[in-house]
Amino acid sequence: MKKKKRKKRSHIPFRMNMLFFVVFVLFSILVLRLGIVQIVYGQDYKKELEQTEDQTINTSVPRGRILDRNYKLIVGNKPLKAITYTRTTKDDSKKMLSIARTLAAIIKKDSDSDLKQITERDKKDYWLQTHPDEAKKLVSKKEQTKLKNNSDKIYALQLKRITKDDLDSLTKQDLEVLAIYREMSSGYALSPQIIKNQNVSNKEYAIVSENLTSLPGVDIKTDWDRYYVFKESNGDSVLGSVLGGVTSEKEGLPSDKEQYYTARGYSRNDRVGTSYLEQEYEDVLSGEKEKVKTKTDKSGNVVKSTVVSKGKQGDDLVLSVDIELQKQAEKILTDELKAARASNPLVDRAFVTVMNPNTGEVLAMAGKQFKTKNGSVKVADFALGNMTTSYPMGSAVKGATVLTGYQTGAISPGTIFTDTPLHFRGTSVKKSWVNGGMGSINDLTALQRSSNVYMFRLAMNLGGQRSYVPNSTLDINKMKAIRQFRKYFAEFGLGVKTGIDLPGEVSGFQTEVPPNSGNVLDFAIGQFDTYTPLQLAQYVSTIANGGYRVQPHIAKEIRKPSGDGKTLGAVEKEIGTTVLNKVDMSQSEIDRVKEGFYRVVNVPRGTAYGRIDSSLKAAGKTGTAQAIYGGEKVEQYAAAGKTRPALWSEAWNSTFVGYAPYDHPEVAISVVVPWSYMGSASDPHTNLQIANRVFKAYFNLKKKETNQNANAAEQTIQNLSQAKKSQSGSDE
Repeated sequence: MKKKKRKKRSHIPFRMNMLFFVVFVLFSILVLRLGIVQIVYGQDYKKELEQTEDQTINTSVPRGRILDRNYKLIVGNKPLKAITYTRTTKDDSKKMLSIARTLAAIIKKDSDSDLKQITERDKKDYWLQTHPDEAKKLVSKKEQTKLKNNSDKIYALQLKRITKDDLDSLTKQDLEVLAIYREMSSGYALSPQIIKNQNVSNKEYAIVSENLTSLPGVDIKTDWDRYYVFKESNGDSVLGSVLGGVTSEKEGLPSDKEQYYTARGYSRNDRVGTSYLEQEYEDVLSGEKEKVKTKTDKSGNVVKSTVVSKGKQGDDLVLSVDIELQKQAEKILTDELKAARASNPLVDRAFVTVMNPNTGEVLAMAGKQFKTKNGSVKVADFALGNMTTSYPMGSAVKGATVLTGYQTGAISPGTIFTDTPLHFRGTSVKKSWVNGGMGSINDLTALQRSSNVYMFRLAMNLGGQRSYVPNSTLDINKMKAIRQFRKYFAEFGLGVKTGIDLPGEVSGFQTEVPPNSGNVLDFAIGQFDTYTPLQLAQYVSTIANGGYRVQPHIAKEIRKPSGDGKTLGAVEKEIGTTVLNKVDMSQSEIDRVKEGFYRVVNVPRGTAYGRIDSSLKAAGKTGTAQAIYGGEKVEQYAAAGKTRPALWSEAWNSTFVGYAPYDHPEVAISVVVPWSYMGSASDPHTNLQIANRVFKAYFNLKKKETNQNANAAEQTIQNLSQAKKSQSGSDE
């Protein structure tokens, strides 16, 4: 019995020893493994644990201001309270949806514009996320197997099978959450995305601020929005179409230029100029964005943010435009258009360009157009029509015709022709506007009274036919004549782009060779090629300044931002005068044409005599061109299937080019009123009424500015005198 017990006890130590041995071996292996991890791979694991990712984030800054030549603010930036969200690289849809729900309980995001942004695809994605069980049932297990559990294909099938009833089940609260979620998910990771910046109430701003700790990624900031200082009674901005537009935060980069802008460091939701001045001077107005270097850990959490470079607001753009003159020019066009439309319902637009003929500075560029919308007619801004539309300009171009004649030897100063109707075989009679003709006239009288026949004879000489025999064949070298005309007209800026610092300028319309010889004669009186109102202004400026074609420009200076948004910063760049070419004509020849222009306005029987105030000391040239009506009624008739009235082929464009004072030109203008009157109706001279009023507006504003400067100088002298007296009294 004792022997058995002794034998049984002897097995226990052995088992214990065996157990201890196994434990020892396992522990040794663990220690060895830990040693390998710490010693051999320790640094690698430590680096992986501490691994961070650097990203540089650009933060947008307010755009530069736009001011007029007298530094009056035209376009500025309005501060806005904004609620933003910045997602990390690891934020998933579930987390963002949770934050969106919390935000929806704090802020309102259910306006018509907010909900309008939500697409059907947005709704489907939201429904799938918020109805996971129903979403699974949309694709059977058998179908999943058939699709080899391809998540993309299963997802596409789910989207296809979501019904209209499913989407209609989304409540208004769901849509508000979706509107917020949509904004949160649309931006880049680590780049602040604006959730709301319009009509953010003080209460919303305060509550969000108080709950930032429970809203990861959400923040409050100050955003900006463009605002326009000068408005018309109908709400349009003065000079609005020329100023151009800027995309909103929601629009971001234009899709057709996204690659161009992203390559230059823009983010997808950055606001950029989309047209005209805002687009042309994007590099100036956009400023330099703040660059922040952000470190994130392996989980996507931000561990450190460092400002690499501080942002700088966009530079201020100072225009050559006098906004007060612009306002008056727009009012004048509106008044005169309405008056003209009372007797001619087809007249629907008018243009005026005012520029300094010596520097090319555009002082005003106005255009107005009647537009029909929803059955009502209103006068809309169409300033861009000065450079984007072209028309036959008629006799306003005869100054270029006469100078071409001088240069080519077709005529010489003082050449006399008899103004009598010209009859050619196979061609309709070519005559002036005076019945029976004007008799024997020279070049000055031809300009003064706007003789067509004189210009026809000049064109005949240019084409090689120097004699006229009644009822003979018009036999001129069409190719030579038209090319000569266009060559010299282009020296004045007619038929070529002026080079203005705005995108979208057109050069007009021309056919290489006229269909018949009579069209060459028509060219000489401005009836064949078409030109823009801006080209007319450049052309008359070239004559006014003695033969230098200067490039029109609407920007005058670029100034550094002041910081306070009120004062002026230092001048960074001045946009000076650019001479594109000197016309190939002598000063005496140009002066002779200027004498003819003087007679048009200031000598009896001149076509503008008595219609432009003599105290203005203006000179210029009128024009009337036969044209085919091409206004908005063309589209209306086409849409209704109506036939175009015959009268539409008997429209008349009224034009005027001029400058003042005639002895020392400082302002030049062009006026164009397409389809001013119809058929045999009398000319209402809308062109001259506009020209007269615009000239007056310019000189009245100049006088007012001179008086203000004189008063300011007088006040300064009085202040200095008073200061000296005070100092003298204190010394005693």
